[in-house]
Amino acid sequence: MTHFRTEKDSLGEVRVPEKALWGAQTQRAVENFPVSGLPMPPAFIAAVVRVKQAAADANASLGLLDNDVRDAIVAAGDRILNGECADQFPIDRYQTGSGTSTNMNVNEVIAALAKREGVEINPNDHVNMSQSSNDVIPTAIHVSAVTGVRERLIPALTHLCGVIYEREAEFSEQVKTGRTHLMDAMPVTLGQELRTWREQLLAMDKRLAAAADDLLKVPQGGTAVGTGVNALHEFPEQFVKFLKSNTGYHFQSLDHKFVGQSAIDAPVALSAQLRGLAIVLTKIANDLRWMNSGPIHGLAEISLPALQPGSSIMPGKVNPVIPESVAMVGAQVMGLDNSIAIAGQSGNFQLNVMLPLVGANLLDMVDLLSNASTMLGDKAIRDFTVNADHLDSAVGKNPVLVTALNPEIGYSLASDIAKEAYQSGRPVIDVAEERSGLDRDRLEKLMDPLKLTKGGVS
Repeated sequence: MTHFRTEKDSLGEVRVPEKALWGAQTQRAVENFPVSGLPMPPAFIAAVVRVKQAAADANASLGLLDNDVRDAIVAAGDRILNGECADQFPIDRYQTGSGTSTNMNVNEVIAALAKREGVEINPNDHVNMSQSSNDVIPTAIHVSAVTGVRERLIPALTHLCGVIYEREAEFSEQVKTGRTHLMDAMPVTLGQELRTWREQLLAMDKRLAAAADDLLKVPQGGTAVGTGVNALHEFPEQFVKFLKSNTGYHFQSLDHKFVGQSAIDAPVALSAQLRGLAIVLTKIANDLRWMNSGPIHGLAEISLPALQPGSSIMPGKVNPVIPESVAMVGAQVMGLDNSIAIAGQSGNFQLNVMLPLVGANLLDMVDLLSNASTMLGDKAIRDFTVNADHLDSAVGKNPVLVTALNPEIGYSLASDIAKEAYQSGRPVIDVAEERSGLDRDRLEKLMDPLKLTKGGVS
């Protein structure tokens, strides 16, 4: 049986589980929002804790908070950051739009931990000093997103690019049929195809880093509506000084804090770049699925690692499960981005009222994309094998190779040669030898598939 204690807030008495570290306001939120069963991500809670610690340090430096109270807040925060209290943050992410419930949840848990160490702390007067949920939660969105992108996502992309680079060099001269509109086109190398993926990812890396840098400016110190009421004018700069020290990132104070509280433009911009990465990963996943298709009646250019049986009824069937998983991640991330875009429209006067959704979605996107990138590199790209004989045979039969003859014989005659090769099923070089007036040696030089992958005119 669960035993309860009675806690009080401004609305009256509330029964709280006896062993819970949270207080009345958290309990009300638990009871008010039985929506998804999904609490705010641990990384978001950690960011709120970082805000509380930096605020305590700033308030103490300004003479507003006794050192023993500051030390108790910081020590309690460290315990939370070390994972000791992971079950003490139960509030559903679909809660009050300002995130007040989560802010008070952290305030109450920190105060309870301090009390256990013999220091009496008030969640509002001490832990929340010089703050409002309306600047704490937007700042925590920035802190958690910057940390997630820099410490999880960008390293995952670097890893994936490294895996691709190794295979790219391996297949620098492996010629295959290029495809436009899913139809046979001029030859490319498999290395060129892989480099395209890597270049896309490197470009996304730069865009993500730039979007994360835009989040380094935080609105903390704006308090209730952006004016900074109940906070000293010196507080914002002191706060970011300690936040820099605690996180290692060069956070700065927004000059006009209203913009970080009434709007979420910078988080929306980051979300758009995360969606862009989802699109890139989906393109790579779909290319891999097509290249792996078959093995008899598909392209059968590569064979992805066989990771699990592919069918409960068809023996021997193996499916491209990793690219399929990555494509589903892409779809989910695009949906989460759409939710953030809608949330961005919910800045009503001095406060956006979908802040918990934005914070949770950004971190979900970062986690999904980080995991998918690592998985794609390690379980699909690193160990796929190339069906070289099939690629070499197919590229040599491709009538589109006649394109290389355009400068010599003109587009019209080249088109007639291609059509005849298609219709007769004969090698295009044989038809070209009969109709172009060029000798075999010249044709072999002009239509050399590897040479054609390097571009230019012979």
